[in-house]
Amino acid sequence: MKHAPSHLAHAALSAQRLTLRAGSRTLLDAFTHTFYAGEIWCVAGPNGAGKTTLLSTLAGLLRPAAGHIELDGVRLSDWPPLALAQRRALMPQSAPDAFSASVLDIVTLNRFPHLSGWGWERDADRAAAHDALDLLGLATFAARDVLSLSGGERQRVALAAVLCQDAPLLLLDEPLSHLDLHHQIDCLETLAGWTHEPRRTVMFSCHDLNLARRFATHALLLDGAGGAYAGPVHDVLTPTLTSRAFGYPLILIRDGEHEALIPAPRARHELPAGNDAPAG
Repeated sequence: MKHAPSHLAHAALSAQRLTLRAGSRTLLDAFTHTFYAGEIWCVAGPNGAGKTTLLSTLAGLLRPAAGHIELDGVRLSDWPPLALAQRRALMPQSAPDAFSASVLDIVTLNRFPHLSGWGWERDADRAAAHDALDLLGLATFAARDVLSLSGGERQRVALAAVLCQDAPLLLLDEPLSHLDLHHQIDCLETLAGWTHEPRRTVMFSCHDLNLARRFATHALLLDGAGGAYAGPVHDVLTPTLTSRAFGYPLILIRDGEHEALIPAPRARHELPAGNDAPAG
């Protein structure tokens, strides 16, 4: 999928000298970058590197230790809550279900930012929920009890709910967890098609570097020690940078037009040398 050059696109989200900490650890140090409409960003890095913290901060749910975030040129802290919910949607890693409800009702809950008056759903809201379920092949799930779903089915319903929110910026924390390969690819193809509409941007965290290289246009790689690499996906998810971030040597293998990052058959301490420098 081809996208307009970033400098020609609409700037959606901007991090300005963003610093994130967890206790005494610095997860991200003075990171500056702008994310544009039409881009699909994979946020990658080892466990504990700060992927969830970053997405929650970009959504406005956590305060950074330093720096700030701008959305459409306005500081995130200055956005009214309702307008912010219409502009960005966050899918957390897990969404426990506390009570029985139909899948359609669960998905329709994400229409709340668009309701008016007494807050009753309109025909358009129900239609949006059905459309989101259709996008992910879940039309036959509409009447099912959410408590009857498997983990993978519930994950796809959660993604449908976020799409139903109709926010141009999606922040997705591990949207592929619990999914088999077939459904992982289906979901990523859906997100790729979703970004064809104007002003839409996706950021998702993911542990599968090869799926990220296939479907993302850009990558943000956290090294777990405050550093970050940001840019086009094939410039960031390289053997040198991923080996450095994950602490294990990776190599890139090729079969015709296809590429894959795999663990290198050598000692753990022998990391590839390189001159790549962190973004920011």
